[in-house]
Amino acid sequence: MSRAASEGRRRVGAILRDARPPDLPAVIGLLSGAGLPTAGVPVGLEGFIVAEDANGLVGVAGLERYGLAGLLRSVAVTLSARRSGLGAALVRRILADAAAGGVSDVYLLTTTAESYFPRHGFSRIAREAVPAPVQASVEFQGVCPSNAMVMHRRASG
Repeated sequence: MSRAASEGRRRVGAILRDARPPDLPAVIGLLSGAGLPTAGVPVGLEGFIVAEDANGLVGVAGLERYGLAGLLRSVAVTLSARRSGLGAALVRRILADAAAGGVSDVYLLTTTAESYFPRHGFSRIAREAVPAPVQASVEFQGVCPSNAMVMHRRASG
């Protein structure tokens, strides 16, 4: 586990871990509760991590791989865990895992968090600058509206 990943293991009493198939109903609930799309979430939750505390899952983040590119999606925390640093820990862990897994560039779409992700090194880019495999993802093909902001950063940056 990378240093960033180990630093992000504990926040607000939550432990970050790889998501497992039995987590799917709770992950769908977290995403739905945050108003985020659930279409395209893999049944086996490959590429997803969760934050778990004594009450259950309190956060989630996912990364879809497209060769050397990744699509960050589904970053959500419960209302009770917001403003605790848990979302930042989830993003750091996903980015560390992406870099360790050979992903060089990470992209995301957002309609609500355009002021949040620059804190994590993301900057706005044109939709056309995104590699074709990422543009072919469910999110780019209609789950996220066409007016969603597209952001990018180097995985290890």
